[in-house]
Amino acid sequence: MSRCLRTAFALAIVLAPISMQAQASRNLAQQGWYADPEIRVFAGQYWIYPTSSSPDPDSHQPDFNPLQQKLRSGHVIHKVYLLHTSLDAFSSPDLVHWTRHPRVLDIKNVAWAAYAIWAPSAIHLNGKYYLFFAANDIQKNDTFLGGIGVAVSDRPEGPFFDALGKPLIGEFHNGAQPIDPFVFKDDDGSIYLYYGGQGHCNVARLSPDLKRVIPMKDGSLYKEITPEHYVEGPFVIKRKGVYYFMWSEGDWGNSTYGVAYARSSSPTGPFERAGKILETDPAVANGPGHHSVLQVPGTDDWYIVYHRHPLGTTGPNQRVMAIDRMYFDADGKIPPIKMTPDGPAARPLK
Repeated sequence: MSRCLRTAFALAIVLAPISMQAQASRNLAQQGWYADPEIRVFAGQYWIYPTSSSPDPDSHQPDFNPLQQKLRSGHVIHKVYLLHTSLDAFSSPDLVHWTRHPRVLDIKNVAWAAYAIWAPSAIHLNGKYYLFFAANDIQKNDTFLGGIGVAVSDRPEGPFFDALGKPLIGEFHNGAQPIDPFVFKDDDGSIYLYYGGQGHCNVARLSPDLKRVIPMKDGSLYKEITPEHYVEGPFVIKRKGVYYFMWSEGDWGNSTYGVAYARSSSPTGPFERAGKILETDPAVANGPGHHSVLQVPGTDDWYIVYHRHPLGTTGPNQRVMAIDRMYFDADGKIPPIKMTPDGPAARPLK
């Protein structure tokens, strides 16, 4: 999700509503206006955690607590921020039939999140479910509280509650805005957090309880791994000993948005750019990006979940989710991904 939320042109957009369903067909777009989807497998089902991208005012505004009211009082809050006061989730047994779980994380349960919450990343660890998220869109010279937070729940559908009482990462390091978190557990049990906006990306190592940033092998806490053309939305997978670092580049609000990737033998790089794999198809949709990737457990079958702008839309917040197959060639490279109107056929978990 772009940090351009605060631009004036986005604030004035008035858009028509999109239909919502508890169950939907193969086309994830039928679930409504959503962006930044992360897909996981939890408790025998597929789960997607996206950002609300509704262009209409939120029908539910929480009663902000005293800290939130204080934080909000000294800052201009644009209308668009009021659209992101909660996160929904979706579950499915087969990647086709989806059930919406509303408000798995509500801003009322994060005392320091006074503006918005978005771009979630989930992990199941130590018998708990953790949801990382961005909040408050802090800028380089801000003294304002915000950044990357973490919430916890006993269930994948929540409700999630703030685990720290403050941001996990609340300031800029190496020029990276603390947004768009992605949490990755390596085969050796090490847990890494990739994040960053405004053209910079960092990797940090997390403590086993996910509540602290701890030194990496070289002693550093925040290592910059920014590849050429990086904008936002980092994501990492590991296949056959190779780490694939992926990100979004271009402008989130138009057809230049897309996904590229690089490879490395280490989770902390250096990463060598391999190319762009997802981009606008004038016959299907515009500006696909801020994605996640799923490996079906026990197989070498892969799917990419992302958001895109439907044809005929012009508003930057008019974004819907989509899912398509992702493949690897004999050399371990990812060929360009073909967007489809409706997505793949059903794939039940075994």
